[in-house]
Amino acid sequence: MTIDTNNLIKSENRHRYFKIAFGLAVFTILYNMAEGLASVYFGYEDETLALFGFGVDSFVEVISGFGIAHMIRRIQNNPEISQDKFEQTALRVTGFAFYLLVFGLIVTSFYNFLMKHTPETTLWGVIISLISIAVMWILVYWKRKLGRQLNSAAILADAECTQVCIYMSVVLLVSSGVYELTRFAYMDIIGTLGLAYLSFKEGLECFEKAEGKKHCSCEIGH
Repeated sequence: MTIDTNNLIKSENRHRYFKIAFGLAVFTILYNMAEGLASVYFGYEDETLALFGFGVDSFVEVISGFGIAHMIRRIQNNPEISQDKFEQTALRVTGFAFYLLVFGLIVTSFYNFLMKHTPETTLWGVIISLISIAVMWILVYWKRKLGRQLNSAAILADAECTQVCIYMSVVLLVSSGVYELTRFAYMDIIGTLGLAYLSFKEGLECFEKAEGKKHCSCEIGH
C-alpha cells in the first residue's frame, strides 16, 4: 500500500489555512468589539456623531463576524453546502442592524444640523480611524492570500467586505481630520452621512445575499 504524500501535504496545508482563516475571523470579532467600545465612548464624550456611528457600525460588524466564523467552519467540514440557516439568519440580522444604524445616523444628523451642534474635538476620530485602516489593511491582505490558497470564493469575498471597513475608516479620517484642522461646522455631519450611505449599501447587500439574489463583495457562501 502506497501513501500519496502530495495529497497528504495538501490536506495538511488546507487544514492549516482554514485554522488561520478561522483565527482571523475571531480576531476580527474581538477587534471590532474593542474598536466599537472605544469609538462609542469617545464619540459620546466628544459629541462627535461620526465617531459614535462608526463605533455602532463596529458592533454590527461583530454580528457579521460570527456569521463569517461559522461560514469558515462550514466550508471546511461541509464544502458541498452553499449556505445554511445560521448564515442566512446572521445576514438578515446584520442587514436589519445596518438599516437601524442608517436611520439613527440620518435622524441625528438632521437634528445636529438644525441645532447647529458641533463636536468638542474629533482627535480621537483621527486616531481610531488610522488604527482601523492599518488593521483592516492587514486583514484584507491575509484573507485574500488564504482565499487564493484555498481557492475559496467566499473567503475572497469576505476580504472584499473587510475592505469596505477601510472605506468607512477613510470617511471617518477625512471628516475628523478636516474638522480638527478647520473647525468647519458641518464636517462631522458630512462624515456621518458618508457612513450612513456605506452602511445602507452593506445592509442592502446582506438582505440580497440572504435571499440568494446577489453574489457580492460581502458574500457569505462558498
